[in-house]
Amino acid sequence: MAGRSDLPALVRRHAIELAGNAGLERLVEQIGDASVVLLGEASHGTHEFYRLRAQITRRLIAVKGFDAVAVEADWPDALRVSRYLQGASDDGNVEAALRGFERFPRWMWRNAEVVEFLRWLRSHNDTLDDPSERIGFWGLDLYSLRGSMDAVVRYLERADPDGARRARERYACFDHLADDPQRYGYAATFGMRDDCEREVLQQLRELCRGSPQGLRHDGMAEADELFYAQQNARVVRNAEAYYRTMFQGRSDSWNLRDTHMAETLEALQAHLQSRRGRPPRIVVWAHNSHLGDARATDWAEQGQLNLGQLVRERLPQNSFLLGFTTHTGTVAAASDWDAPVERKQVLESRPGSIERVMHDSGAERFALPLRGDAALVEALDQPLLQRAIGVIYRPDTELMSHYFRARVSAQFDALIHVDDSRSVRPLDRSGRWQHSPETETYPSGM
Repeated sequence: MAGRSDLPALVRRHAIELAGNAGLERLVEQIGDASVVLLGEASHGTHEFYRLRAQITRRLIAVKGFDAVAVEADWPDALRVSRYLQGASDDGNVEAALRGFERFPRWMWRNAEVVEFLRWLRSHNDTLDDPSERIGFWGLDLYSLRGSMDAVVRYLERADPDGARRARERYACFDHLADDPQRYGYAATFGMRDDCEREVLQQLRELCRGSPQGLRHDGMAEADELFYAQQNARVVRNAEAYYRTMFQGRSDSWNLRDTHMAETLEALQAHLQSRRGRPPRIVVWAHNSHLGDARATDWAEQGQLNLGQLVRERLPQNSFLLGFTTHTGTVAAASDWDAPVERKQVLESRPGSIERVMHDSGAERFALPLRGDAALVEALDQPLLQRAIGVIYRPDTELMSHYFRARVSAQFDALIHVDDSRSVRPLDRSGRWQHSPETETYPSGM
């Protein structure tokens, strides 16, 4: 095995420069015939990650015939965008369709980079004569408890008024706490009120088997609407469980969330196959921490799994996991949950991290295939630090808050590195949107 001092030179020998289109084409060739391609990000607020994912996705759609984009976003918010992209909404433009993203962190999807990609996707869909072949934009997450409850009831008010009455009665179990699900979870976990597990499960079962009156789903559009409502009912069921488990330990709630993402992806595959008459091909956008195989990280020691692991277990020869890294730059992030978005300075990566190895290779923007070459795979099959910046970035406690250990050649099938990156451009900027370099004060020891 190569020593750590030899890693940068080894990386440089296998790097695929991304200065032009040729590099991306070589990367797409590496993806091969995978039907599920998972494109990560090392932060939720980096321009280059969004831009490169969009470029890769466009090639996968245009050249390899991919059918859908599934993202780390709530189902009803993404569905509004999907309706617009497929010409089935009253929204007049992309920005209007994105207004459904009201919950923190809005900038994760309400940014100029996403707008640019979605405009291309709408233009692409407009060239397709068959509506069933248009590309959708689907949400995999489960935070939309209230929004998904309301969507189920709205669907049933049209399709089955008696079923709508039963749904309202069941969902009334949450009372006013549906708008503050963390309070609901706290109260249910510590015995301050009864939980709503039975009610949400009953509603999901009824909607999936059809009410006594029978739900109309005799046409393609009706079948779509039924599927959307069923998925919203699944979100409600899993969100209820998620908010109860979040006070019982990080691993339980994390596993429930990523399992929900995997189940949603599988349900979407089945639905699209029924529409198209063939197995669909789907691109997934989410954070590295969700898409890099958890079995190759120190999180596995805590019993955590993730979406990338679950996809690999189900499709070991038919999936491709692509991670992203950066050495330094700026990022859009908040200092606390529900705090305003800021443009923050990203500290230079730490010695002993995969980011520092990529930086020391001397290449500025490149892809690194992690399949094929035995020497490279073996060299990177050792625990290295890896940085993960979510919607919150705390440079003052960066080592404790944002680093973990992983064996990257087992975690991903390829990496993309952008040495000096910059923040996304939020559509809704706060008064704190400014460049503000920060230095770390937390002790450097683990």
